[in-house]
Formats: sequence, C-alpha cells, structure tokens
Amino acid sequence: MVISGMTSKSRKNKKLQARGSITRRWVLNSLGLISLVLLVLDLAFIYVIQNYYYSASQQYLTTKISSVTGVLSRYAQDTDTSFASEMRNTIENFSDKDKMELMAINSRGRVVLTSSGFTPGDVPMPDYESVMNGGDGVWIGKAGDETIMAITVDISEMNTEYNAIRVVTSLEQIRDTLQVYIIGVSAVCIGILLLLVVTGVYFIRSIVRPIKQINATAQKFSKGDFSVRIDGGSNDEIGELCASINQMADELSNTENMKNEFISSVSHELRTPLTAIKGWAETMCMENDPATLQKGVRVIVNEAERLSEMVEELLDFSRMQSGKFSLQCATMDVLAELGDAVLIYSEKARRENIRMIYHEPDMLSFIYGDKNRIRQVFINVIDNAIKYSNSGSTITISVEEVGAMIQVTISDNGVGISEADLPRVKTKFFKANHTRRGSGIGLAVADEIIAMHGGRLDITSELNVGTNVTITLPVDNQMRK
Repeated sequence: MVISGMTSKSRKNKKLQARGSITRRWVLNSLGLISLVLLVLDLAFIYVIQNYYYSASQQYLTTKISSVTGVLSRYAQDTDTSFASEMRNTIENFSDKDKMELMAINSRGRVVLTSSGFTPGDVPMPDYESVMNGGDGVWIGKAGDETIMAITVDISEMNTEYNAIRVVTSLEQIRDTLQVYIIGVSAVCIGILLLLVVTGVYFIRSIVRPIKQINATAQKFSKGDFSVRIDGGSNDEIGELCASINQMADELSNTENMKNEFISSVSHELRTPLTAIKGWAETMCMENDPATLQKGVRVIVNEAERLSEMVEELLDFSRMQSGKFSLQCATMDVLAELGDAVLIYSEKARRENIRMIYHEPDMLSFIYGDKNRIRQVFINVIDNAIKYSNSGSTITISVEEVGAMIQVTISDNGVGISEADLPRVKTKFFKANHTRRGSGIGLAVADEIIAMHGGRLDITSELNVGTNVTITLPVDNQMRK
C-alpha cells in the first residue's frame, strides 16, 4: 500500500511537471499563437487573391456583356433591321466564344441561342432569376463538375421576344491558379512554422537542459552533497547562473568543512579540560597529601573556568546567529578594561616564556559601550596573540586617541597568517592554523561586538613574521577629555 501510494504520488508529480514545463508552455502559448497568426494570414491571403481574380473576371465579363448590350440597343432602335436576326448574328459571331459563352434567353426563361451553337437543357440560372427580380444578375457556382461565373443582363425593354442575354465562363483555370498560390503560401507558412519549431526547440533545450541540471544539482545540495558542479559553457544569463551556483557550492562546501572542523575542534577543546578535571578528581580521591589536593583543586577550578569561557563564547555566537545578542551600554573607560585583560594574561604569558609589553597612556576619553563585551574582545585578541606565539616571542600592546577614535593595537611576532587565509580569519568556523587550540569563532564574535559599537577590527599579518590587530572605537563625544 505504501509503495503504491508513493508510485501514484510520483506519477502525479511528473504530470504536474509536464503540465507546467517550459516546453509545454512554449508550445501552447508562443507556437500556438504563431500557428494561429499564420493560419489567419493564410486564409486572408486566400480570400484576397480569390476575390481579386473573381473581381477581375466579373469586370471582364461585365465589360463584354455591356458591349453586346450596347450593340443590341442600337439594333432595337433601328426600325429597318430585324432584331431577331441581328441577335442571332451577334451571338453566333461573338468574338470571345473561345473564352466564354454568350446566350440569349427568351420570354419564357429558356436559353434559345448560344455562341457555341449548343442549346443547354434545363440548367439552374440563379443569375437570370436575380436580374429578373431586380438583383445584380451575377452568379458563381457549379454547373456539373465545373465551376462557372455567369452574368445576366435584362433586355426585355428592347424586344418582347428576348428577356435577357447571359455570358458564362469557366473558372477552372482561375481555380487552378488559385490552388497553386494557396499551395505555395501554405508551404511558406508551414516552412516558417517548421523553422520556428526547429529553432524554438533548440532554444528551449538550451534553457531546459541547464535548468534540469541545476535542479538535479540543487537536489544533491539539499542532501548535503556539495561535490557536484554544473557545466555552464554558455556566456549568457544561464551561464552566469550556473557559475553563481558553482560558486555558491564552493562556499557551502567550505562552510561545511569549516563547520565540521569547528565541531571537531570544539570537541577537542572541551575534552582537554574535562580530561584534566576527571584525572585530578580521580587522583584526589586516592591521595591524602594536602599539597596534591590543593594543586588538584587549583587545576579543576582553572579548567572549569576555561570550560565556562568556551561555553560562553559558543552561547554568544549562537545569540549572534539568532539575532538575540544584545549590549548593556554605558559610559566606560577603555584603559580599565584593557588593563584587566593584560593583567589576566600576564601570568600566562610569563609561564609560556612570552614577553608582554603594555604601553599605557595617562588618560583617554571615555567611550559608550558594554564594558564586559569590550573586555571580552581584548581578552580574545590577547589570548590569540599568546596562542599563536612561540616561546621567546614578544607581544606589544598600545593604545592612543586619534581624533574622535581610540585605537588599541596588539602586535606579536608569532607564526603569523598567510596572505591566502588573511581575508577569512574573521569568518565563522575558520581556523588558519590547525596546530593551535581554538574553536574558530573567537574573532568572528569579537568582530561582531566591535561592529555593534560602531568600530572596526582590522588585522594585518605576514606568515612567520607576526600579526597586528587594531581595534578602533568611537569616543563618547559627551565625555571627551
């Protein structure tokens, strides 16, 4: 039942995709509209060309029968001539008998004379009936298997024996000519349509194929596979889209790798103090020596403090990601917070044989900010300087007021950062040096805190030479010295 339901759902999705596909919409909209336009143009051309030929034929027949009617009118007015004999003579000697047939219709509505010499039987003559009823006397229709045009003129006022004369011509040659035109125009329309179909299919495929590839790639991205790339060979918007998606995949892949490294690094960072706490706790359970107990308590307290700092850093990062990070701002003294940070890490630097030099000015203007967060930034940067310095290195800390800004500079001559890694050191999860401890989010948090205070955190570095970190904060104008 479950498999059947999934199959039915899959078929339904395929039908929906087919209904909403670009190719289907193009066929129904663009190609359908073009086909309709070509059909209308074809029919309009057929109507115009047919009307042109039929009108020309009608005008030609009208001219001929008008000429005959004029001659007969003169005979009717001449009392010395026999109208009947002149009628017969005119019809029998009709000059265009090879192109059309001239007929004389008597008072009973029968054809009694023809230019061909053959008297037709009972044939329909709507043109005769029309002219007798006051119509135009023109008829186009079928006479057997042949299409004809007939024009009848009323001459009953000229003679009582004859009611009308009629001229008839075949339209078969015109119809053959029209058929050639119709076939030609229809062939042109079909050719245009086929050309549009071929070029349209090629164009649609050039769009649909990359889109299908993009869709398949995006589905793999959604499953966490960022190894696939799109072959964007074109230089148009589709190619630019493919290049952007490939670039996005590179960024996602790098972010995924950094995230995994971050998780591994944090796991290692958490395991180290936990291992120390567990080991010393077990030692204290087995030892009764007061000196050992005191040393164990000191190690446990230090490692617990280190764990607390790491957890707090992770919480700060989580708050920043969720937009819940806030500051408790007030007027504060930068020197006080920087002095505390230097004091905290002086002993650690001494233990690792690292010289720390602090150039402290007599007085600075106050700033408006969160003192705990600013101290957190100082601690983070000084800790990094110690972390990435070797034994015997020197760390120099200086602070000065430049215009309306306070600049704190922390320099070291440690391992440094490569030119390729330098632009990314403030990116979350990124670690330029995996041989040193750290989670990779400390500088990202510090940069965000300084930015929230309206300042900047700038880093310059050279591999195996050292690193300079400059923290710039705006002065509180109301409390300037």
